[in-house]
Amino acid sequence: MKKFILVSAIFLFTNLSYAQEGVKVEGNSVSTREIAPVWPGCEGSELSSKDCFNKKLNLHIKENFKYPRDTKGGFIRGKSTISFSIDVNGKVADVSAVGPEKAVNQEAVRIVKLFPKMKPGTGGGKPKKTEYTMAFNF
Repeated sequence: MKKFILVSAIFLFTNLSYAQEGVKVEGNSVSTREIAPVWPGCEGSELSSKDCFNKKLNLHIKENFKYPRDTKGGFIRGKSTISFSIDVNGKVADVSAVGPEKAVNQEAVRIVKLFPKMKPGTGGGKPKKTEYTMAFNF
């Protein structure tokens, strides 16, 4: 009986020492919590993390976008779909753009590459690469 209690106590303490933030175990099910990357300045914001991220993203685009011009000097407008990821270090990676106007795609890629380093997203309490696809209309 003493062996059983000792083994049970060791098992219990061993399991507790491996607990992870963002992981919940109930019975036979395990669930993990995923948290999106956090834009600098949104860490203690009154807005939700997602709302703050979107607000900072829109501000970044407004401040940094420069309309490309055609050979006649007119502004080139168009739609571009951007794919990128925020890696485990919080940096932008794997940026690509698809759209009918090459100059607009290039400008959208340039803007995304200017994103600041962020707090990376997490999955199960560990840093995780997070992928995004966004449509930009210029």
